[in-house]
Amino acid sequence: MEAQVITIGLMIFALALLEGLEIISKVPPLLHTPLMSGSNAISGITLVGSIVAAGAGRTLEAEIMGVLAVTFASINVFGGFVVTDRMLRMFKRG
Repeated sequence: MEAQVITIGLMIFALALLEGLEIISKVPPLLHTPLMSGSNAISGITLVGSIVAAGAGRTLEAEIMGVLAVTFASINVFGGFVVTDRMLRMFKRG
């Protein structure tokens, strides 16, 4: 039963990854900066949720997954801000 749950979770993850790549590849370059800003806001919410999950301390596995979620969400937020800053500097004059 547990193996089925893991398999279904991995299938959903793979489908979401493929769909995300398909959607992002069709976004025109002019919309990348606003899209990145919206993505950063969503990642911030994910970061808060992952901090709550990591701090709940129900089981060791849940804590490890929570810490991994905090790590990946932090990388995502930081990387998003770096990319957005670089893109905004491209549009500056002078």
